[in-house]
Amino acid sequence: MKPTSIKIIQQLKDAGHQAFWAGGCVRDMLLGIEPKDFDIVTSANPDEIEDLLEKTIPIGKEFGVILAQQDDHDFEVATFRSDSGYSDGRRPDAIEFTNAEEDAKRRDFTINGMFYDPLTDEIHDFIGGQKDLDAKLIRFIGDPEERILEDHLRILRAVRFKNQFGFQYEPKTYDALVKHAALVIENCSNERIADELNKIMMSGGAVEAFEDMEDIGVLKVLLPEIQNMKGCAQPYEYHQEGDVWDHTMLALKSLPETTQLPVRWAVLLHDVGKPDTFELEERIRFDGHVQRGKEIAHDILNRLRFPKRTVEEVKWLVEHHMMMMPLVEMPIGRKRHWFLHPYFLNLMAVFKADALGTIPSDLSLHDKILELYRETLEAMPKEPEPLLTGHEIMETLGLEPGEKVGEVLMQLREKQLAEELTTHEEAVEWLESLK
Repeated sequence: MKPTSIKIIQQLKDAGHQAFWAGGCVRDMLLGIEPKDFDIVTSANPDEIEDLLEKTIPIGKEFGVILAQQDDHDFEVATFRSDSGYSDGRRPDAIEFTNAEEDAKRRDFTINGMFYDPLTDEIHDFIGGQKDLDAKLIRFIGDPEERILEDHLRILRAVRFKNQFGFQYEPKTYDALVKHAALVIENCSNERIADELNKIMMSGGAVEAFEDMEDIGVLKVLLPEIQNMKGCAQPYEYHQEGDVWDHTMLALKSLPETTQLPVRWAVLLHDVGKPDTFELEERIRFDGHVQRGKEIAHDILNRLRFPKRTVEEVKWLVEHHMMMMPLVEMPIGRKRHWFLHPYFLNLMAVFKADALGTIPSDLSLHDKILELYRETLEAMPKEPEPLLTGHEIMETLGLEPGEKVGEVLMQLREKQLAEELTTHEEAVEWLESLK
């Protein structure tokens, strides 16, 4: 990808235009991080870009943005521009093609506003980005309030960049974030918000980012259900780490870098039902918190327009995160039912994080179940083919389609998983015995 981006810059420069890498790839390069993509800015106008490059798609031509496709890679190639008016809180009402300095000044943060010429090894920094990068500061370019009002999602982006890189806020930037925190849910599509939250979740600074969102005032308007965990006390004998918020942040902090996104969301939401189910009887109790948590997870993830499959997985993980203790005592057929579930290993990851988020931590049950799981997979590495169909059950027992058929199928499956029934003939015989 990098060599191809340099070829595109060479093509643009050979035609007499300025052309640089822009934004995040320059920032990452200066931080010693391998860039994931290479955006290009140029003095060439969109028509000239399309004429010069072999395969292009006008993804945002009205804003001067052309997608160039070359060597099986995609590159955004944008004409230098200045913007005016952001009535929708996201897109400029009008643009004007201009020069590199004016283009830099319209961008969000100083660390994202630098350009780099890979052919001459020159950095073009019109906004003090290198200075802020060295000082580890997140600073809006120009007037921070204007930058926020142009695109309200920049509030979340500031939180993400600050905690992804372990930086601090420049004071005026922090003040503007606090002042305008409530705008994060105005004129920002739920899909854009979800994308930014997912990037936060996958970064190394997710816990610090949530702490920041709570401090700035973003969390109470964006995810009030998460905010409610703060100050929700837990029984001290089991949770010496503190309240539900402290426990959840500690659990989130324990996750390895390779953890999948649904697991991260499930860990964040696994105890989100506790504030609504808090009761003090012989001790603090949260009876029914997993069911309430499942409902809240459903509401949050659907509100953010998450894919249906992700919603269902996270809800399942939240709903079942307390089942590990009874699992040990289950019959072998029932154990194998859970062990063969496609989300089981992710459930184990949530369970481990839950344990590591608790003081004192105890992984003995986790390790015991993991050993049982491995033993099961050695004996039965995959789901066996069903011995009978629902139609055969209805025909033999004279049943109509409904819950009863499902119950019989489940009983049959557990007996098969326990290897009490291994053939079609044995299954038919067992079914006959139910008449």
